[in-house]
Amino acid sequence: MVGPRCYHPTMEQPVIALVGRPNVGKSTLFNKLTRTRDALVADFPGLTRDRQYGVGRMGPAPYVLVDTGGLGEPDDVTYHHMQRQAMRALDEADVILFLVDARTGVTPGDETLTRELRQRGKRVWLVMNKIDGVDPAMAAADFHALGLDTPWPIAAVHGRGIQQLMTAVLEDHCPALIAAAEAVEAADADAEEAPDRPIEVAIVGRPNVGKSTLVNRLIGEERLLVYDMPGTTRDAIHVPFERDGQAFTLVDTAGVRRRSRVKASIEKFSVVKTLQAIEAAQVVIMVLDARQEISEQDAHLIGHVIEAGRGLVLAVNKWDGLETGARDRIRRELDVKLGFLDFARPRFISALHGTGVGRLLEEVAQVYRAAHKTLPTPQLNRILAEATEAHQPPLIRGRRIKLRYAHQGGRNPPAIIVHGNQTTALPSAYRRYLVNRFRRELGLWGTPIRLELRTGENPFAGRRNKLTPRQQRKRERVVKRRRHGG
Repeated sequence: MVGPRCYHPTMEQPVIALVGRPNVGKSTLFNKLTRTRDALVADFPGLTRDRQYGVGRMGPAPYVLVDTGGLGEPDDVTYHHMQRQAMRALDEADVILFLVDARTGVTPGDETLTRELRQRGKRVWLVMNKIDGVDPAMAAADFHALGLDTPWPIAAVHGRGIQQLMTAVLEDHCPALIAAAEAVEAADADAEEAPDRPIEVAIVGRPNVGKSTLVNRLIGEERLLVYDMPGTTRDAIHVPFERDGQAFTLVDTAGVRRRSRVKASIEKFSVVKTLQAIEAAQVVIMVLDARQEISEQDAHLIGHVIEAGRGLVLAVNKWDGLETGARDRIRRELDVKLGFLDFARPRFISALHGTGVGRLLEEVAQVYRAAHKTLPTPQLNRILAEATEAHQPPLIRGRRIKLRYAHQGGRNPPAIIVHGNQTTALPSAYRRYLVNRFRRELGLWGTPIRLELRTGENPFAGRRNKLTPRQQRKRERVVKRRRHGG
């Protein structure tokens, strides 16, 4: 069995694959672990057919998660396609979570898949899903026949047992991983006190949009292979250099295609490496091709950057030589398809000829400073007071939501914590209003802002004021008059 791999705190996260028969809850668990709804979920088998990637956020440290289609029961015309996709996920994985259904018990499909997993020689965790309404001990007795470790009971729909499962998985896989994650958080918190720390910049985008050409142009030499064919870059390549006294580390990543187009086995790690590069970076340069339409894949990749809380610079490449109509088209697409990206300003460049590239690193440095900026509490409270005075929060059941004070809760990305009453009922539109107000007043462009709302408990709840003797006599007089109809 392959031993656990440890990871450098600023480099790679482990890759965890979810496998199992159809309809055992893999996609539900994927959504819980990534805190997203990226995986489609329905109560019938065979819905997931390609690999789905995400960054796990439930547990003591980050990791890359891969969801796969159902295996073990070849009763579908797409089974062999799903099997190829799942086998690639197993090749990528460091740890495998093998999901089974506690309600149906061991099936021939489970036994077939167990034999396949044993041949892989990787750490396999047997996860017994759908334990709600089932005696876990009795259900586990059936699964001992598979010869794997003791089944781990969870209920993915309700989130039961998942946190404990991921803590055990990560601690077993590599005990140093959790300490590494804490070291990353401490390093981010101390970034203001470490001005010489290199800014790690991940350059991401679809294949053949000019990422490697951009790196070569930025460093001023032919450091990376450039060829007019998608997929030239196979792995994430780190390029350290210095500009105007500031150290950078550029990370050129393999282009991320739609999963249906990823066929060559040598490309199987491209998505994983890109997600790991995004997580490790402080700033991400998203490269778009001005001569192509903005695709759902572009928007999906930008969504991963936002979920990771990384600063973002949008570079629209191959701008030279475009006609006015084509330039107007790409601007309209940026407004329509990336309308949610209101904090990142697009930069129009030509990596091949160098147009606009010189300003790109200046933008990266500005975004980095914004992501690590210290936000004074008095300034935050002044902005909050002005925002609520200009546009009051709504009424909830006849009571006005009150936002009392704010303070900073973290950096990279900036986190602002707002305290008040009934904050859980604050509409999403008002949250966006507050985020935009803070961004404009504080100049936090290029970085997401995490707004956390907290409702404090009333310290006087359940307590009655003690009346003074005078108040007590007045109360008795009022009660006496009411009794006599006075």
